[in-house]
Amino acid sequence: MNITAQMVKQLRDKTEAGMMDCKKALVETDGDMEKAVVWLRERGIAKAGKKAGRVAAEGLCSVVSSSNKAVVYELNSETDFVAKNEKFIALVDRVGQIILNSNATNTEEALKVVDGGQDLNTIILEASGVIGEKISLRRVTVVNKADDELFGTYKHMGGSIVSCVVVANGDETIAKDIAMHVAAQSPKYVTKEDIPADELAKEREIILHQAINENKESAKPKPEQIIIDKIVPGRLEKELKEICLLSQPFVKNPDVTVAQYLGKASVKTFVRLKVGEGIEKEVVDFAAEVAAQAGLNK
Repeated sequence: MNITAQMVKQLRDKTEAGMMDCKKALVETDGDMEKAVVWLRERGIAKAGKKAGRVAAEGLCSVVSSSNKAVVYELNSETDFVAKNEKFIALVDRVGQIILNSNATNTEEALKVVDGGQDLNTIILEASGVIGEKISLRRVTVVNKADDELFGTYKHMGGSIVSCVVVANGDETIAKDIAMHVAAQSPKYVTKEDIPADELAKEREIILHQAINENKESAKPKPEQIIIDKIVPGRLEKELKEICLLSQPFVKNPDVTVAQYLGKASVKTFVRLKVGEGIEKEVVDFAAEVAAQAGLNK
């Protein structure tokens, strides 16, 4: 097969290996780009870790379960385009099964799990070289349930948001509905009793300062004690209802709360992931970039 300069450049861009090494790899693999990446990796030539400085804020979240165990996780890519790639989607599925079949309980442990003679970190690195973008595993959570409890899972738009809930004394419809609600409404806690005391105190302090500042600007300021005794507790209670699952209006019927919809059923725990949540995304000015490449900024 004729190895073109464009093929060599493409392989170099993927691996950052030298031009001659890239050409040799392509010759040895009869021009197969994916095999050439592997050929270079096997010889320690390809720099699959070169993308480490890039921001991977796109990708997919997923949830897999078996028996009484579920794994909720996020696999990031640099672009939404790659997140829709069949190879990336297949990698997401493989990663989930590898973690599910292991004893890993978090991201660090998951990356060390060995499958087919390679640890998961190496598997992801090699996939990164083949696909052409930085790919990273993030936010692995293992959820366990009892025999008489149910998992409810939900994926929004193929994995842009996923949720997993554990429901007791319910059925599959209730479990699925609550998972859908969690994905849509993003509660932070099941009930207000689950909120840490320090977070409650911090939230109360914020509301207190807001109320005092508003009162100062008011045409008819109220006594500060009224703000402390009545206004702040009322606002805090309203805030807590908004972030706690059971007190939220049920997404499929806002006339009832989640607690009312559940009836005798109960939610033990839940996990919700949204792709890229908490990652500071790189903002690219494409117009400026194109202009710079064309020499228009000179």
